Amino acid sequence: MRLSRYLPILDWGRRYDRDALSNDMIAAVIVTIMLIPQSLAYALLAGLPPEAGIYASIAPILLYALFGTSNALAVGPVAVVSLLTASAVGQVAEAGTAGYVAAALTLALLSGGFLLLMGVFKLGFFANFLSHPVIAGFITASGILIATSQLRHILGIEGQGHTLPEMLGSLWANLGDTHLATLVIGVAATGFLFWVRRGLKPALRGLGVPNRAADIATKAGPVLAVVATTFAVWALGLADRGVAIVGEVPQSLPPLTMPDLSPALLRDLAVPAILISIIGFVESVSVAQTLAAKRRQRIQPDQELIGLGAANIGAAFTGGYPVTGGFARSVVNFDAGAATPAAGAFTAIGLAIAALALTPLVFFLPKATLAATIIVAVLSLVDLSILQRTWGYSPRDFAAVATTIVLTLGLGVEIGVASGVLLSIALHLYNTAKPHVAEVGRVPGTQHFRNINRHNVETDARVVTLRIDESLYFVNARFLEDLIQDRVVADESVRDVILMFSAVNNVDYSALESLEAINEMLLALGIGLHLSEVKGPVMDRLKATHFLAELNGEVFLSQHDAWDALTRQKPPRAAQ
Repeated sequence: MRLSRYLPILDWGRRYDRDALSNDMIAAVIVTIMLIPQSLAYALLAGLPPEAGIYASIAPILLYALFGTSNALAVGPVAVVSLLTASAVGQVAEAGTAGYVAAALTLALLSGGFLLLMGVFKLGFFANFLSHPVIAGFITASGILIATSQLRHILGIEGQGHTLPEMLGSLWANLGDTHLATLVIGVAATGFLFWVRRGLKPALRGLGVPNRAADIATKAGPVLAVVATTFAVWALGLADRGVAIVGEVPQSLPPLTMPDLSPALLRDLAVPAILISIIGFVESVSVAQTLAAKRRQRIQPDQELIGLGAANIGAAFTGGYPVTGGFARSVVNFDAGAATPAAGAFTAIGLAIAALALTPLVFFLPKATLAATIIVAVLSLVDLSILQRTWGYSPRDFAAVATTIVLTLGLGVEIGVASGVLLSIALHLYNTAKPHVAEVGRVPGTQHFRNINRHNVETDARVVTLRIDESLYFVNARFLEDLIQDRVVADESVRDVILMFSAVNNVDYSALESLEAINEMLLALGIGLHLSEVKGPVMDRLKATHFLAELNGEVFLSQHDAWDALTRQKPPRAAQ
């Protein structure tokens, strides 16, 4: 059992049966059909040779099947990570060179190593520093950048840049060189793929085609576009007329490769590798948890880190680049009935067969078709409605989304996501620096205490009860001191202050010193300081200090006990 914790295959493998095999094989066939054009396209997006996409989809999938815990997650190249790879590697090497390929291998190794360490030391919580608004904003902006970056392939012109202004400027400058045949292919492929995604399945169902067959045909849409445009380029000799094609793709299994381990390169790629790791992990775990919940299953996030880490390390030594769990193909894998991670292993076998037998068939595949595949895939990720939803719910979350989108589009993906993370942390610190503290009174005839500004409650001028709705730590400790001082100094009738700790989960050392300062201040004013509803872990830590011994009041089990003890000498003021 201890070994199966790190090798989940030992757990689900014991229960593997014929039904699971049948479901996994069907899912693998569908995902393989989908993954072949996607792999080639995402390698193009990353600035790598097309075969790198296939290589990155074989060993990583096999390794994830050994170490991963999701039955449906399909690991491989994805759009956002491919964009991040191009951005990071493009800063240290020139695209199309051996150094660029080696740097991509190094990036995969660093990313895998970081994920593996996080998994071993159970540090998956670090991913929580990327809030959902930041992730949503980043993915939306990345989708726009990715789609824009592929327009040059649709138009058949030169283009460059890593930010939206740079890309648009480059496209505008070269617009006059648009290649007509390439444009026709690109527009036709894009239109066809959009129709396949939305209209093919209903059309087939209307013709009486069974649901499963219609679903498979829909998922095979990109393959149909690849076949049709490749045949057209070959038959019409369009490659000789200037249509850019994929060209020769090695007909082989993934080679054994060695990343560049030079200290300078490791230093330059360390931060991008961390960002890729965290973003990839968040995307992957979000998909895996969503799909697992639909079957009343669970995944283990820390083990997922190990699985994704092993997958990336495998990519580094087999000619690939950073990978993670993809949303679209995982949903396809799930809908196709994948029962265990073995579906991924069968997909890897299918891709290996494709690498050995089918690569000569993509020689005349136009790059415009691959660009169309990417555009259609990533535009589904663009969700500008997140701006409206966050604005209506939380202006601070709106600020995080908007800032992430603007900076990602204007300054690049790395600066955008890093700024989003920093902004999320800053907003969290700002929110907790001024925690919600409510003065409460008793609801008449009950033992419940509520905010005096929201409810008709009983109060006593001699007793002030403050409910602290946040843990106390160095950021907000001084705020509590100032708030209590302002409240009691202006009111000479106050004789006792109760701090209601029902929402306080932690008190750090800085906050402890503030509590001691509050105790001394109130003691000097002749006012008692009391605590109520202190949670066990917090009380354990306070007992290990001198604070309770020096407290000039009492610690009450409940707020009602405190109220009853401190107000019994005088009837409370009537409810307002």
